[in-house]
Amino acid sequence: MFNPLNSFLGLFSFDIAIDLGTATTLVAVKGKGIIINEPSVVAIEKKSRKILAIGSEAKEMIGRTPGNIVAIRPLRDGVISDFDVTESMLHYFIHKVHEKMLFRIPRPRVIVGIPSGVTEVEKKAVYDAVMSAGAREAYLVEEPIAAAIGAELPVNDSVGSMIIDIGGGTTEIAVLSLGGIVQSASIRVAGDEMDEDIIQYAKQKYNLLIGERMAEQAKIAIGSAYPLPQEETITLRGRNLITGLPDEVEVSSVEIREAISDSISTIIDAIKGVVDETPPELVADLMERGIALAGGGALLKGLDQRLTDELKITVYVVEDPITCVVRGAAKILEYLDVYHKVLAELGRS
Repeated sequence: MFNPLNSFLGLFSFDIAIDLGTATTLVAVKGKGIIINEPSVVAIEKKSRKILAIGSEAKEMIGRTPGNIVAIRPLRDGVISDFDVTESMLHYFIHKVHEKMLFRIPRPRVIVGIPSGVTEVEKKAVYDAVMSAGAREAYLVEEPIAAAIGAELPVNDSVGSMIIDIGGGTTEIAVLSLGGIVQSASIRVAGDEMDEDIIQYAKQKYNLLIGERMAEQAKIAIGSAYPLPQEETITLRGRNLITGLPDEVEVSSVEIREAISDSISTIIDAIKGVVDETPPELVADLMERGIALAGGGALLKGLDQRLTDELKITVYVVEDPITCVVRGAAKILEYLDVYHKVLAELGRS
C-alpha cells in the first residue's frame, strides 16, 4: 500500500544491505560500503525485557553479567529465535546508519540475506522484523546467491558456479547457473557447532569448563581442518569441574583439529551430497572453474586444502570471505533490474 510519508522519508534514507548472521551482523550502504560489523548479540534486563546494549557492547557482557542481565543471540542457526529482540536489533542498526542525517525517522529500502533452507514461516518472520524496524521496502535473498554475487561468480551465465558459505549458525552449499540454484543444501552445522565441540572436548578430556569466547578464540587461533606445517598451542582458561577452582591447560592444534573433526566431516559429507546430485555438465564446469569458499568458516586453517583433497576439485577462499554475503546483497539492491529474479519470493515487490 502506497504511503506518501514513507516515500518522502525514503528520499532521505540510504539503501541498506544486511547480512543478518547468527554470530555477526554486517550492514552495507550504497556508496559507502560496509559501515557496521558487529556481533548479533543483545543484552537485556530479565524482568523488564529492557534492552541495555546491542552489538559489540553486548558481546562484551557474555558470561560476565549480573543475574538480572542476560546477553542473548536473537538468531539461532541463521533464523529468528526471538522476534522482538531481533526487531530491536535491526531498528538499532538501521538508525545507526542514519544517525548523522537530519531526518531521524529513516525509511530505507532493505535487503537481507537468509539461509537457503528456511521455511516460509521463517522467511515471513525476517520480512516482518525488517518492516517493523522501519524499512519502507524489504527484500530477501538466499545467502548462497548473495555470497556468489559478492564473490563475483557469473551466477546469471549458463555456466555452473559453486559456493560454500560457512557462517556461525549454518553452512550454505549451492550450485548456481542462469540466475538460480540448481542444487543446494543448508545444514545447521557451522562455526558455532565447532565452538561447542571445543567446549565439550575440554570438558571431557581435561575436566575444564570453558566459555564460548574462549572456545572461539582457540578455533580462530589454532583451529585447522588439515595438518599444519608447524603445529601450534594455546592455553585454555576456565573452571576445573572437579575442584571448582580456576584452571588452565595448554592444548595443541592437533587436539583442536580432533575436537572439531566431526563437524568438519558433516560439512564435507553435505558438500559431497550436493556435488553428487549436480548434473554432469555443471560438474565439468566446476572442475574447470573451482569451488568458492566463503564465510567466517572459510578462514579455518587448511579447510580449502582438505576440501580440495576430498572433492578432487580445486576449492579456493574468496577475497574477504566474511563480507561476501553483504557485498552481494548490496550489489543486488543496486542493480535490482538485473538481479530481481534471484530474490526470494516473499517480500518481492
